[in-house]
Amino acid sequence: MSRHHPDLIMCRKQPGISIGRLCDKCDGKCPVCDSYVRPTTLVKICDECSFGQYAGKCIICGGQGISDAYYCAECTRLEKDRDGCVKIINLGSSRTDLFYEKKRLKFSMGGSTSYR
Repeated sequence: MSRHHPDLIMCRKQPGISIGRLCDKCDGKCPVCDSYVRPTTLVKICDECSFGQYAGKCIICGGQGISDAYYCAECTRLEKDRDGCVKIINLGSSRTDLFYEKKRLKFSMGGSTSYR
């Protein structure tokens, strides 16, 4: 994911024993490089990213997790699976811009209250 979206920030804390999950949209994707080929190593995430409101959520987009996440063979060979927790912790500029654009359009379409 970080290959195509450089503004996304990963957690990178020491991973614990919890297994990362992926939603149906991200299923089969390597969380580091977005590859769909040769899943090899199980993704471990830190304890902070696996409990509370984040429990059972997709580590890439935050949707409802349905399957376990795996690193591809290339990321395992390059030891990118040892860099830390790979949970995305921010939204990114494109999703943030979309939120404010929708808010601005709603405001300009008559969502504001004016007193005369």
